[in-house]
Amino acid sequence: MSAVLRVHNLTKIYGSGETMVTALDDACLEVHPAELVAVVGPSGSGKTTLLTCVGCVKDPTSGFIEIDGEVVYDNGWKKVDLHRLRREKIGFVLQTFNLIPFLTTWENVFIAMDLVAKRDQRAKTKANELLDYLQVGHRLRNYPENLSGGEKQRVAIARALANDPRVILADEPTAQLDTERGKNVMELIRKLAREKNSAVIVVTHDRRMVEGFDRIYMLQDGKMINPDVHA
Repeated sequence: MSAVLRVHNLTKIYGSGETMVTALDDACLEVHPAELVAVVGPSGSGKTTLLTCVGCVKDPTSGFIEIDGEVVYDNGWKKVDLHRLRREKIGFVLQTFNLIPFLTTWENVFIAMDLVAKRDQRAKTKANELLDYLQVGHRLRNYPENLSGGEKQRVAIARALANDPRVILADEPTAQLDTERGKNVMELIRKLAREKNSAVIVVTHDRRMVEGFDRIYMLQDGKMINPDVHA
């Protein structure tokens, strides 16, 4: 089965001369449909830099990125509409949840579809279905300030899934949750990867949270170490 995400020799350098820092050094990985890949490393190891480059948010310095058969970066951005790509093919789950405070739970999910001109009844129904699926359907009229941390993360995951992304990128998705809720969220992400056939990368500093993932890479000082398979 072809990889949904292919990354080769991805490098990101900040600054120059004496202030130069290599945040990412020739990183390589491939992720297939329904596959869960974890990237584990301490703070400052380059985990978030990896996700923002792979997610087409930050410019890499060099390397290669292919998403869903489309080459998007090859030592320079290709002629690709990156805004469209991010909206349609990449789902982001962040540790800060990033819910819009003045929108209800339902509106926070629906807006992801509204941004790609999906505004019909099917989109409205899908927002309801995703929230029910993630067990926060009873909160659809609530605002983020009235949700628990675990509920906020479930709403954020629902929003990430709204446009059926081929790739899901999760940056420390359990950082603001206690251990039990964190493990519940990780189990949910595992379930979603299998059921939605998405390629998933989770970065975390806590290896305990990624038990049962297909592969676990270690990232240290920007260098990626060969993965443990079926960890």
